[in-house]
Amino acid sequence: MFDNTYIAQRVQKANALRELGLNPYSNALTRTMSNAAFLQCYAHLLDSNPSQALESTSSLESTTSKSNTSQTSKLESNATESQPLESIVGRVKFIRIMGKACFIKIQDESAILQAYLSKNELSEQEFLVVKKLLEVGDIVNITGYAFVTKTGELSIHANACKILTKSIIPLPEKFHGLTDIEARYRQRYVDLIMNPSVKETFILRSRIIALVRRFFEEKGFLEVETPMLHPIPGGANAKPFITRHNALNVDRYLRIAPELYLKRLIVGGFEAVFELNRNFRNEGMDHSHNPEFSMIEFYWAYRTYEELITLTKEFFAYLLEKLNLPTKLPWGDVEVDFSKWSVLSYKESLHSIGNIPESALENAKSLETHLLQKGVKLESNLNYGKLQDVAFSEFVESKLIHPTFITQYPIDISPLARRNDEDPSIADRFELFIGGKEIANGFSELNDPLDQYERFLAQVRQKDAGDEEAQYMDEDFVNALGYGMPPTAGQGIGIDRLVMLLTNNKSIKDVLLFPAMKSQTKATDTESSKPLT
Repeated sequence: MFDNTYIAQRVQKANALRELGLNPYSNALTRTMSNAAFLQCYAHLLDSNPSQALESTSSLESTTSKSNTSQTSKLESNATESQPLESIVGRVKFIRIMGKACFIKIQDESAILQAYLSKNELSEQEFLVVKKLLEVGDIVNITGYAFVTKTGELSIHANACKILTKSIIPLPEKFHGLTDIEARYRQRYVDLIMNPSVKETFILRSRIIALVRRFFEEKGFLEVETPMLHPIPGGANAKPFITRHNALNVDRYLRIAPELYLKRLIVGGFEAVFELNRNFRNEGMDHSHNPEFSMIEFYWAYRTYEELITLTKEFFAYLLEKLNLPTKLPWGDVEVDFSKWSVLSYKESLHSIGNIPESALENAKSLETHLLQKGVKLESNLNYGKLQDVAFSEFVESKLIHPTFITQYPIDISPLARRNDEDPSIADRFELFIGGKEIANGFSELNDPLDQYERFLAQVRQKDAGDEEAQYMDEDFVNALGYGMPPTAGQGIGIDRLVMLLTNNKSIKDVLLFPAMKSQTKATDTESSKPLT
């Protein structure tokens, strides 16, 4: 595995450390503060920094330098040993040897800090290790005191230096970052080392998830956990992953949605519940789909889908405020304006945004004819609702840039939503679209057990006809509804797409630490990965 020439040289240096009696993978360390804390704690030293400037030591592009004894002495004269000793740790991102001294840049999770190491301060062995065996990528422990260089950079003047972890695979492209998209996703650990903006995205993702939880908790919702392995997949139209439970000798399905279990809890007497967790769908992958993804689903008894629309607006206002984001956010080449909320019925969107004539929307036959004339490829035997769904995906969805609630969905594609009292062909349902993508799906829940049973039967017929995404019959859920579920509104919000929107990332792979990837060989992704040098 480690047969690269450069790797072999680094392995030799690791062995050289062992020959010196030093463990290249030591666990003995001292750390008094993070790099960011060091920079903050000693920032006051910058106020007394001399104005005379020497050759810059902050450039990360330089990799070598000739010895300069006079410069070294001037740097040391600016150091003050009156400062207390501190110990910091981190990965070496830059080394500059200057004869009897050197500068290194050390990065921990919080910040990059410069360290100055001199032969006059370190032991003979320590300086030998620094000069001969230390390399970019190694993880070190530095003890020393704060000072400001003549170029005005707050640094640590080392009294001791120890290699904690010897990196045997060289980092790619020095300080220019890892730019190969495929490699970045496959070896995210290298991506995080080389690209600070990537780490910032995932820190922000964590903050967003924490705020999502806080919002619903403050609204009185209870966080719950429901099964990941389902005896019957349900809650959404999707193809499930199938696994085998050996002890029970039965098939189980990775959940495609927690909906049916959460509604069972509403039947049981909980009035406001949510779950934020993973769902799994055995579908294709693209820039907005991953086979496993995060979603929050919440259910609210004695509420309607109109109240969910109001709650959703409050939810986004809350996130923007807490994240200190403006109401206008960049999204690729366009701008999303969160002051421009709109509500539009499904059919009206097909006509006014999709430019489909009203005459073509009268029935399934007229719509099918129109779509075929427009060159849209259609599967056979699509009902009216599914034809509308195809038309919406083709001609409407991508145009919904500003936050738009599309309401009055066809009942044919809403098997778990309540029928509208005035028009039984539509559901009391909405989906929220932002930036041309679905972000949320909500509706007043179907709580009529007889109607639900008939709709499950219709789904079973569709599955028997070849629709792999049609839902299964779940008689226990129907049985639960038979005990009586109060009027309820429920909604799901895709966390990954939410993070994409708030961080201006157009690919879901950029907001998942380890996205699903096609194997490079017949071996597993891990086995096929190679060092990025």
